[in-house]
Amino acid sequence: MRFFRFAAFLALICLPLLAKRPVTPEDYFRFHFAGDVRLSPDGKQVAYVLTTVSEQRNRRESALWLVATDGRTPSRRLTADGMNSNSPRWSPDGALIAFSSTRNSDTGAQLWQLPMNGGEAHVVTHLKNGVNSFQWSPDGKRFVVVSRTGPGDGFPADFKKTDVRHYSHISYKFNDTGWYDDRRSHLWVVDAATGKDQQITAGDDWNDTDPQWSPDSSRIAFVSDRTGKEYDGGHNKDVFTVAASGGEPVRISDHEFEDEQPRWSPDGRQIVFAGRVDRDLFPKLYVADAAGGKPSRLIAPDLDLIPGGLKWLAMNDILFETGYKGQNHLFKVDSGTGKITQTTITQITTGDRAVHGFDLNAQAGVMAYLSNDFEHMDDVRISALDGSGERQLTHVNEPLSEELDLAHVERVPYKSTDGWDVDGFLVKPLGFNPAKKYPLILSIHGGPSGQYGPDWYHEFQVYASKGWAVFFCNPRGSTGYGQKFERGIKDNWGGMDYQDVMAGVDAVIAKNPWIDTGRMGVTGGSYGGYLTNWIVSHNDRFKAAVTLRSISNFVSDDGTRDGAYGHEGDFKGMVFDAYDQYWAASPLKYVKDVKTPILILHSDNDFRVPIEQGEQWFRALKYYGKTAEIVFFPRENHNLTRSGEPRHLVDSLLWQTYWFDKYVEGKSGAKAPDQP
Repeated sequence: MRFFRFAAFLALICLPLLAKRPVTPEDYFRFHFAGDVRLSPDGKQVAYVLTTVSEQRNRRESALWLVATDGRTPSRRLTADGMNSNSPRWSPDGALIAFSSTRNSDTGAQLWQLPMNGGEAHVVTHLKNGVNSFQWSPDGKRFVVVSRTGPGDGFPADFKKTDVRHYSHISYKFNDTGWYDDRRSHLWVVDAATGKDQQITAGDDWNDTDPQWSPDSSRIAFVSDRTGKEYDGGHNKDVFTVAASGGEPVRISDHEFEDEQPRWSPDGRQIVFAGRVDRDLFPKLYVADAAGGKPSRLIAPDLDLIPGGLKWLAMNDILFETGYKGQNHLFKVDSGTGKITQTTITQITTGDRAVHGFDLNAQAGVMAYLSNDFEHMDDVRISALDGSGERQLTHVNEPLSEELDLAHVERVPYKSTDGWDVDGFLVKPLGFNPAKKYPLILSIHGGPSGQYGPDWYHEFQVYASKGWAVFFCNPRGSTGYGQKFERGIKDNWGGMDYQDVMAGVDAVIAKNPWIDTGRMGVTGGSYGGYLTNWIVSHNDRFKAAVTLRSISNFVSDDGTRDGAYGHEGDFKGMVFDAYDQYWAASPLKYVKDVKTPILILHSDNDFRVPIEQGEQWFRALKYYGKTAEIVFFPRENHNLTRSGEPRHLVDSLLWQTYWFDKYVEGKSGAKAPDQP
């Protein structure tokens, strides 16, 4: 009896240790992010990048790690702390790993080599403008490197005496990289042993990217818009090849729109690429003669998905990854038949999750990839080439995940108002009790050519931990459901996409009477921010709204965004020719009708949806006496909630929860994050 009493006592004191806690915004500082998996030549090891977050330094720090594919030994770190290292690439013999790092460099990332039998890493390149990307030659003797060059490279550092910006092209800024300078991306070949480099492509009016070695290491395929119109709204990227020693490039592709992702066949005679023949069409897969001079051949013409990450598996088999009905998976297509059938395209990976960033080793018969789902962040997994025998190799967030009480997601398919099928997803609040009533937060994804699914979303876990249900869906305009569905938003912004979303809200309320329709909030970023603005200017069903990096006025946005005049494919033409349509689709036109308290979050350096969009929306709301506040994030661009400064990313979540606490929950005493 004494033993049982002691056991019960032990269980009692251990209960607090075993109890899990809700997810918080600040948990972001403890997340680990796995990425860029690369299989060794013998297929026995996987190199990958692990990124951690330093709250003290307010930055992300990346290192190279290694894990055995047999899963019997834990991962080990390859590169030192405090020296960001990325892009691990194995030498063909497996003796070295090349990687990029900014260590000991004031010229950006350079290429380094790390011996796998022990020893220190050593730098290979000393390019003036650093290394953007690189690839080993199959014979292991050289690298092809993408770097930048420009007219000022031959002059002293103090040559440019002014910070005035001068442009003559219609495109002069980009959200991720900021204001353009006069440098262009080109290709260098670098000797792996000596570091001696040779520039093999040039030109002041275009960029050369995505270099890929031929199997015999004699030629390099790459992507470029050689029309000279790249900076004046051009869309005519092509695939070229060039001798590794330099010379005149040979054009391989033959379309007037984007041809990208060139990949050599194992015998070096063909190149597969993804190409588009019209702005409004999905890219298709084409195979071209590697020597050039012949028309490319369309394969899988009925493929109604967007292929990415192309890789040859065998002479007639090509693998790619794509978004598919809210999931992301790997598929295989037969390049030899020229027509897609049930037997020539195969889904390789399965499950309610996102599989991405894959690498394969055909000789070893294995492939590695990243996989995440609604309750798990990315980890490295490995399987046979047909997806069988999958094993999880890493558990990079295991210590933290054991602490957290995570919400679950369920798929909620429904019909829109015109009968179209739409996918929705519902997250119940933590501690759910069907006898109680709970608030609902509607979240709308960006794009609109993106998709929501059963992936990891930190913000949704935070919402659920606050006791709020979350509903999100894929209205028309979303990818993963075919070209017709994706282009269903054309000439229709604020039309059927709005109907799709609101039909989903009605459907989920009808099926879940525990949702408190008097306590609902709406939020979204980019396109999702646009539709948030549209919703609150067209109905008053929501008690609060948070709009992030959002469009309010298509007329002014089209002339100030980074992709000059980027909406002509969504409307009936250019803004000058379809002004009334652009203005009719702008939430700003209907600002007087807004009744919902709205918080606007926008970034100072957002070039995709310029800050004037948030400012116009805020000032108009205040002019008409609406309840509105605006928060500006310094130094951030359009990608704040994905790759912004860690502190700002957490701040964004804190502002969102504050606003919903105050106006959805009705907590008048809720304090803003900038209040003591």
